[in-house]
Amino acid sequence: MRALIDILRDPLLDGMDVDGANRLELHRKMFEKKRMLREVFTEFHHLFRRLDRQYFSGNGIEVELGSGVSPMRDSYPEVLATDVVPAPNLDRVINAEAMGFPDKSVRVIYGQNCFHHFPRPDQFFHELDRVLAPGGGAILLEPYYGPFATFLYKRLFRTEGFDKTYPSWETPATGPMNGANQALSYIVFIRDRDRFEQKHPSLEITHQELAGNYLKYLLSGGLNFRQLLPDSFTGIIGLLENIISPLNRWLALHHIIVIRKVAI
Repeated sequence: MRALIDILRDPLLDGMDVDGANRLELHRKMFEKKRMLREVFTEFHHLFRRLDRQYFSGNGIEVELGSGVSPMRDSYPEVLATDVVPAPNLDRVINAEAMGFPDKSVRVIYGQNCFHHFPRPDQFFHELDRVLAPGGGAILLEPYYGPFATFLYKRLFRTEGFDKTYPSWETPATGPMNGANQALSYIVFIRDRDRFEQKHPSLEITHQELAGNYLKYLLSGGLNFRQLLPDSFTGIIGLLENIISPLNRWLALHHIIVIRKVAI
């Protein structure tokens, strides 16, 4: 399996340091050459907006953490784009555990594949409680814990693990991208949900759902691997995703967690 993954890895990224300054630039080049992948991220943006409007009622600014190469601002310009490293397409550098926003000033925090990189989740939750307006919340898109996702994520990246049995929420990461546990959302919101609710009673897990665009994501190669089908197949793949949607609980690669701030 490792040999196959090495073959599929895009040569554009040869020698890339995942914690280095050129990661975003190389990923941006990958993103720009893949229309199929751009559609995947645009679908994530629209999903985030739908869930925000469906579950939140607070007032305040909209913020995306870990915006990367496809900030939600590309689809919704009012969203503040942030990341942990400087980049020309982002508004500011931010620490998710000390965001710097005034108390109760944020309506919604969006996060695409960033939560599992936070080394101290409890500090992030305390900061959420501080900055979110009542009725506002956070929407996190994270690696799913189903059978296919578990098989894939355990083998996909050398720099990140996927350990659903890890005893701690805190991961001994060695850098912003290195050493993360991609199963963190499962550990906190599924396995240890009672613990989460006891420790953070003002943050309610309101909704969870699966992202159904995993075929496009997988066949596009994401930001690290070769695309397996031409962009012209994007529409056909989308139709196939609708047909096999009853299998999402076994095949999906991402799930979404909606957390709302409530009065206590």
